[in-house]
Parts: sequence; C-alpha cells; structure tokens
Amino acid sequence: MGAHARPARPPRLTEDEFGVLYRHLRAGAAWAAGGRGALTALTPARVLAATREVRTGRTVTLAAPVETLPGPDNPEPAKHRMSGQLREDGSGGLHFARDSFAMNVHGDADSHLDALCHVIYDGTLHGGLAASSVTTDGATALSVEAAHDGIVGRGVLLDIPRLRGVPWLEPGDHVTAADLTAAETAEHLRVGEGDLLFVRVGHRRRRTELGPWHAALDRAGLHPSALEFLADRRVAVLGGDGNNDTAPSSTEGVDFPVHVLAIHAMGLHLLDYLQFEDLAPVCEAEGRWSFLCVIAPLRLPDATGSPVNPIAVL
Repeated sequence: MGAHARPARPPRLTEDEFGVLYRHLRAGAAWAAGGRGALTALTPARVLAATREVRTGRTVTLAAPVETLPGPDNPEPAKHRMSGQLREDGSGGLHFARDSFAMNVHGDADSHLDALCHVIYDGTLHGGLAASSVTTDGATALSVEAAHDGIVGRGVLLDIPRLRGVPWLEPGDHVTAADLTAAETAEHLRVGEGDLLFVRVGHRRRRTELGPWHAALDRAGLHPSALEFLADRRVAVLGGDGNNDTAPSSTEGVDFPVHVLAIHAMGLHLLDYLQFEDLAPVCEAEGRWSFLCVIAPLRLPDATGSPVNPIAVL
C-alpha cells in the first residue's frame, strides 16, 4: 500500500484529441452496439463462473443511503412522505403505514444507474440512434428496461486511494490507465471480459469526514484516456463512488467526457455515486478484491436511469 506514487496530472485533451479517442473506442466497441450494449458480455457462462467467487456467503451493499436533506451537492434531495393514517397508540383495528418517494435520479448524491439513453452526443444516442427517441414522455429506446433481468457478474473493486496510500483522491484528481493497471497488480488480479468494474476514488469517505461540497464543480474521477483500459478488457459495467467523470473537465468543449465515451461510444451502463466504504475493508481483510455482484434496477420501462442498491456476495 502506498508504493505507487501519485502520477503527474495527465494532460487536457483538445476537442480534436477527444474526437480521435471517441472514434477509436466506438469502433472497438462494435460488439456492444445493440440495445443492451456491453451487457451482451454477460453470457450465462460468465454469470455461472461469477458464482464461484462466493466463498463465505457474506453480502455487502455498494449503495449509499438515499439523501432526503438538501446540501451543496444535493439541492434537490429525495422526498419521502408517509402517506398512511398512523395512530401512535396502535388503536382502532388494522392500519397500514404507507410511503411515497420522489427523487432526482441523476443527482450528485444518490447511488444510481445511467441507462444507455442518458447521454445524447452530436444529436444521437448510443449506436447512432436518433436523439428524438428520448422525449418529455420518456425514452422509447435504450432505457433502463434493457437491464430488467438484472445485472449479475463478477465484480472487481480497484481501490486507487489504497494504491496511492491516501484516504481519498482530492477533487480534480484523475485516475489513469496506469493507475488501473497498478491497482490490478497490487490486488493480484486481472480485470477480464464481462467484469463489472468498480473504481474507488474515496469520494464517499471524504464526504463523510469533511462534509459535502459542490461536487458538480469539483470531484475526482477517471481521465478519459483510462477508458482505453476498459475497452481492452471489454468490461460490461463501470461504477464509481463519485460521478466517474472528473470535474473540472479534462476535455476542451466536453463537460462529461467519461460519460460520453463509456455510455455513447462503448455501450457501458454507468453506476454513479456508489459507496465502497463497507466493501473495501472486507476485501482488505479477506485478501481478495473480486466477488459476485448483483444489480437490480427498478422496472422503469421509459426511464434514463434508476436508483440502485448493488450487492457484493463474497
């Protein structure tokens, strides 16, 4: 731990350089151009193989509690209202406690999954579908319904703060492809085809210890060039404890380059604002950083995303 020195800040990408990278990754991801995108890598054989990761039967959540209070990173918190007629003394026969919820799925606080219709880039969706398939009434293609049978596979956690010997990466810092490769070596594993890749930057720990901040403007994440690592390994899903994108953006003219590359070019479902502070100590104690992972988005047929509670089974 801590043997890997913090790398020099990677260079900003010009619009032309980003365009070259985008076209390269899109061409290499032709295998994932269908309605399920890179989830096509989750074959029954790979799901079955992932079940062999279970050794103790321990389950660990990768989601943060849903936030219902406003904060600098959460100006539109989820709303939770008790709708049942409650009687504190329990009298009057049978009653039911009832709830209603409303939330901004794609905020900067709650754990959620981004569907393949979430990113519109140059007038199209993933696979070249027309952006007009997403309207104010919902998405008619590439919605979260593509994952209605769940996402099940081998999860791998690459812990970058552990690699660098720090509790978290500071906002604005980048995870590079070299970081991902070094984390593999430190954890004695190799990310493979169809894996559900989770990259820890320590966002949640920093938020817990120092308090929330305006994460939309300043956060740690992946450098766009790190997506070449994901393309080479043909992962099925990317998840992070931040937004996956660094802020400020490292790319001229593109605010969310990782979202564009991952979702639009490569067909990867993204999971944003997870939390790995429960999982990382278990992986450390057991000396293994891979596990069976089960992700079950809500059945929202025309939605661009869903709240999620991914479960690691070790």
